[in-house]
Amino acid sequence: MKKFLKHFRYGQKGFTLIELLVVIGILGAIAAIVVPNVGEFIGRGKTESYATELHNIQTSVMAMLVDDANSTLDFVPAGATTDMYDITGTNLAGQTLYLSDYCTGLGDDPATPLVTETTCVKLGCSYTFTADGKVTQTTP
Repeated sequence: MKKFLKHFRYGQKGFTLIELLVVIGILGAIAAIVVPNVGEFIGRGKTESYATELHNIQTSVMAMLVDDANSTLDFVPAGATTDMYDITGTNLAGQTLYLSDYCTGLGDDPATPLVTETTCVKLGCSYTFTADGKVTQTTP
């Protein structure tokens, strides 16, 4: 300890060039390990968010089919769509059911009236539906 404090008494302050190079080398090695992993985490997060949105849409379709009189979707667009207001069914009272009503909160703006809340899609994916409720996702 006395040797260490002796350096400060004689005006020797700061780090040597070797010490600085060692620190820079250690920081470089840490950066070489961290940077590729961050890119991997970002890619995995996007894939998981697509899967989550598909699951939310499938859950909304299943809830709509439970309320539907025939347990089938009445109108399904021919191609892929992002407009959930296009997917319709009919309940036992003869009222039209809209898929957009079942997936509220999944991207809809609560400040707008329900009729204009037509999308449940936030990630840019489009969806294809069958009458029996099967959902297929197309990612951007």
